[in-house]
Amino acid sequence: MPIINISVTGKPDAKLSAAIAKEATEITASLLRKDPTITAVAVNYVEPQHWFAGGKSLAKHGTNTFWLDIKIVDGTNTKLELEAYLKAIFEAFSRLLGGVHEESYAFVHEVPAAAYGYGGKSQEFRFISGRLKAV
Repeated sequence: MPIINISVTGKPDAKLSAAIAKEATEITASLLRKDPTITAVAVNYVEPQHWFAGGKSLAKHGTNTFWLDIKIVDGTNTKLELEAYLKAIFEAFSRLLGGVHEESYAFVHEVPAAAYGYGGKSQEFRFISGRLKAV
């Protein structure tokens, strides 16, 4: 049930947004084992002249960039899974956007299960409820 916020350089493009959301959801499902049916993705666009890396705009660099910010429940993934995820995300955006600047980022927030949820219920509540049903 992650929420993924993504910013990319460029003008809003519905087709690109759909491709980004699809790719991010698939990578998140395959490498972090997150249910794609409850994964939310929001894509935002920033014009390259308004995004800076190393003091120069991406327009001057002549490259694209992205920022992916995902929230997941703490302790649900290993360091190796997170490492593979970050690598796959960078490779995916390199393909989707073409020529991405090295200073393109992905940030995985691992948050406490009691502080994170959807539909008015925390992930901790869902975990405990599931365990009680199993008994």
